[in-house]
Amino acid sequence: MDDREALDAYSSTVMRVAQTVLPSLAAVSVRTRQGMGAGSASVINDDGNLLTSAHVVDGASRVELAFPDGAVVPASVIGADPLSDLAVLRAEGETPPPVRLGDASTLGVGQLVVALGNPRGLSGSVTAGIVSALGRSLPTRAGRVIDEVIQTDAALNPGNSGGVLADSAGRMVGVNTAVAGIGLGLAVPINATTREIIQALRTNGRVRRAWLGIAGATVPLGPDVAAKAGAKVGMQVVSVVPGSPAALAGARAGDIVLSLDGAAIADPTALQRRMVEAAIGRRMEMTVWRNGALVDVVVEPEELRVS
Repeated sequence: MDDREALDAYSSTVMRVAQTVLPSLAAVSVRTRQGMGAGSASVINDDGNLLTSAHVVDGASRVELAFPDGAVVPASVIGADPLSDLAVLRAEGETPPPVRLGDASTLGVGQLVVALGNPRGLSGSVTAGIVSALGRSLPTRAGRVIDEVIQTDAALNPGNSGGVLADSAGRMVGVNTAVAGIGLGLAVPINATTREIIQALRTNGRVRRAWLGIAGATVPLGPDVAAKAGAKVGMQVVSVVPGSPAALAGARAGDIVLSLDGAAIADPTALQRRMVEAAIGRRMEMTVWRNGALVDVVVEPEELRVS
């Protein structure tokens, strides 16, 4: 294949993805106390549900969807999760066919992806690029970190948030976000974890998570504790919230957390991953290194409350 044929193949792929996804992509207009906002959303099922970014509809008193076929319909927010920056809307009217959901865990660095959205009010915009990196972390406004974020060189701008990151088959593998900065392409992945979040938002309007009340940082382990833990790093407790489950269990600043409920804890993100709904109210053994000895602390996580 010569250069011209390769370019034609690339263009054909991007055009095919655009033709597949754009009909299901809506421009989102939002009214809040602060004024008007905008973003993107995509139809994800035949029940009129759309997926967007939580920050797009934060504080919304009115939401309106405009589709490429000219249809404009009001919508309501049925669930938003600021900790994953995902939200589910329900259109109060007919919607186009849904996009197909893919699996971001199958992506590889260098793979072709296409970002579709409505940047700066320019509806139906398409940019293409490659997966630049996988496994990035993105802090949210709620103070938590979204794991496994996709980085691409497909430029994003305000209004792209909530739009579709698609693979070459036209499947949505990510939800674009422009909160990281103009021109930086990041997307919340569509994977097993986010599918559960989306389902929880659809059925319950919220996502339940557990909370221990400790903050920590990754530290290298000395040879003696590394040998016992079977790991080179652990999470040192920097602070413990008074009255929190961790405080009630006797956790202390300076402890180095090695495992929780049998799973190795190497950093705060690993601990965060264990704080799922099933952990709420369940007694769990947390092994820490304290004053030269292994100590088992029994914790009982509570439900995390997000204001």
